[in-house]
Amino acid sequence: MALSTCLTSPLRPALAALCRGLSTPPGPQPKLDLRGIFPPITTPFSPTQEVDYGQLEGNLHRYASIPFRGLVVLGSSGEFPLLALRERLELVSRVRRALPRDRLLLAGSGCESTRATIELTGSMAEAGADAAMVVTPCYYRGAMSSAALVRHYTEVAEKSPIPVVLYSVPANTNLELPLEAVLTLAQHPNIIGIKDSGGDITRIGLIVHKTQQEDFQVLSGSAGFLMASYAVGHSPVWDSRAEEGHGFVWPLWRPLPCTPGTAKPSPGGGAERHLQHQRVVVSPWPIPAVQAAPSAPAPSCTWKLGTIGS
Repeated sequence: MALSTCLTSPLRPALAALCRGLSTPPGPQPKLDLRGIFPPITTPFSPTQEVDYGQLEGNLHRYASIPFRGLVVLGSSGEFPLLALRERLELVSRVRRALPRDRLLLAGSGCESTRATIELTGSMAEAGADAAMVVTPCYYRGAMSSAALVRHYTEVAEKSPIPVVLYSVPANTNLELPLEAVLTLAQHPNIIGIKDSGGDITRIGLIVHKTQQEDFQVLSGSAGFLMASYAVGHSPVWDSRAEEGHGFVWPLWRPLPCTPGTAKPSPGGGAERHLQHQRVVVSPWPIPAVQAAPSAPAPSCTWKLGTIGS
């Protein structure tokens, strides 16, 4: 019996009951259902600092073998601020072509100005994105009041041909999207949710509680508070294929020295250049093909999910 099976077998009945207890009662489905795991992809670079599209396709092939709900492209781990506009659009276009049609593609389109964000969001839609993930503008954060942010996101949502997901990542922007702004924006029909990477479980619980009457979804942005987010959320990640070896995915990750082996690490961006990651997946059911992957993209996603490989 596999070690993961030995470790989790005694917990299965309790975990299954927990899943049933936290599940959302039947009701109307959101316009775009974001329930599930969305690994964010890194942007691989060549030694000359060009985007390595060949390595990108190899990474996407590995991801396609696991039943994720979709992928996040051009998030923080995709190093979007360091990419030219043409590179951003080419990335989204290539990911869309490689991604199965039943997988969603969330693309980062946030810019410092409202006008630029509107233009890029439209271009992301044309390139194949299913939803736009819009980070808070932050360079002039002293002027980014709640009212200013509401105006910004409202204008973007009004002009966007695809649904908008708010993105609050204060560790990178030094600006947290205010709770009152989130609650106001949650009422907009084209703003379908928020990816909250701040780690404040009380805040996440308040957003979930206060938006129950809205068509609004809350995504946890880090493995560090993923389990706590499940406890306050509407429903956990549950898949009817649990009997086939899938179900909850509870990912953890930690940095370790480079794992010895024949596989060469992917030439990723600056955040990955000197560090490999050992992925540890804890699940009540064994999940095939989820393991340490020296050649796969680094973790850090909507769920801070450890990556996969062969």
